[in-house]
Amino acid sequence: MKWRYNYVAANSLPSVNSLVHDVILAPDFDLVHFRNFRIECELASLDSYGSSTSAFSANDGWQEASVTIKLPKEGVSYASEVEASELEIHGIQYRPILDVLKAAYQDPAAAKYHYNPFKMFWQPDAEDGQDPPPPERVYSEIYNSDAMIDEDRKIQDQLRDPGDPDDMEYAVAPIMLWSDSTHLANFGTASLWPIYLYLGNESKYSRCKPSAQSAQHLAYIPSIPDVIQDVYRKLYGITATALVLTFCKRELFQAIWLLLLDAEFIDAYLHGFVLLCADGIKRRLFPRILTYSADYPEKILIACIRFLAQCPCPTCHVEKSNIASMGNKSDMKQRKDHPREDTARVRDKIAIARKWVFECGYALSSKRLGRVLDYASLIPIQSAFSQRLSSFGFNHYSLLVPDLLHEFELGVWKAVFTHLMRILYAAGGDKIQEFN
Repeated sequence: MKWRYNYVAANSLPSVNSLVHDVILAPDFDLVHFRNFRIECELASLDSYGSSTSAFSANDGWQEASVTIKLPKEGVSYASEVEASELEIHGIQYRPILDVLKAAYQDPAAAKYHYNPFKMFWQPDAEDGQDPPPPERVYSEIYNSDAMIDEDRKIQDQLRDPGDPDDMEYAVAPIMLWSDSTHLANFGTASLWPIYLYLGNESKYSRCKPSAQSAQHLAYIPSIPDVIQDVYRKLYGITATALVLTFCKRELFQAIWLLLLDAEFIDAYLHGFVLLCADGIKRRLFPRILTYSADYPEKILIACIRFLAQCPCPTCHVEKSNIASMGNKSDMKQRKDHPREDTARVRDKIAIARKWVFECGYALSSKRLGRVLDYASLIPIQSAFSQRLSSFGFNHYSLLVPDLLHEFELGVWKAVFTHLMRILYAAGGDKIQEFN
């Protein structure tokens, strides 16, 4: 006879009579089964089931991996980038995206998700004796955005999997990504750099509540280890420059995203994955990354462009000299007519620059690299999103949406307001009182 334990809440434990009936009075019960049995040990085992002292418990799907980054050196050339010296970074804590999605869609909260995108309109009231004005479209959620509607249309139009029944629903699994490098203390160097996602099927009115626990943690990006200088000195005889360390930091960020965008995720991106969702309906879900929210320093990491360079915007090619026109019609036309796109030309330029760095030994600050990359403020870093998804028509620049938290709420508006007060004070008179 095998003992089987079900982990249940304390207030739902079966009664003594029920235990007697199910165990002691079972047809295959033998008194030998109670030999060396201690109720205290068994209850302790139940209490500790699924618990872990680690913050990254395997029971929660966390895995540990290592990634490698290349170490360039001016004047040192290799036969190819593959043969270049590298540093292996251990202890990367992450959860596979597909595992996170499956757990999220089977959670009881997913029963209220919106799987079918739609357009929402508001009908203004008509004035007395006049025809009602035309309805106005309302943008409120991811599932009533053009991006999700377009992705859903593409999925519905594609050929169905031959093994799927005719009544199986095909739906988009809209992914909204965030990452934020954070200092944990005013004094010291303690920091944390999490990557997490939300699902666009869930209403923002639920998603924004901390009590809803809607955030799904994907990974934690480590800092470049201090040992890099020892490794670099051992390889090349000198310590790494600030430019090399910046290059390595960018490489590490992309290497972790290459780890997350694994073969299993790419297969699901193309063919979807079948899952019985929390509402009791079996669907084939297609993951689609729709947004990536971050502050500006991280946006340029994702877009692989230079910090505040000639073309500082991660989504368009507006030049720094034209930033003063922001908000004008000419500025909107510039953004619309010259968006950043992940084209074959861009990828070829980056590939050429990397070849010069590793095969020719050019410095990262070389003017030759600048002549190839500076037209769009690019850097010799290949985006992980581009490497994994560009062949499917994915444009990683379009992910980078405005972020109210970083671009408006965290001190930006306060700085603008302070500057306005200085202008009014300089104007003199009763300008400040009038403003109040």
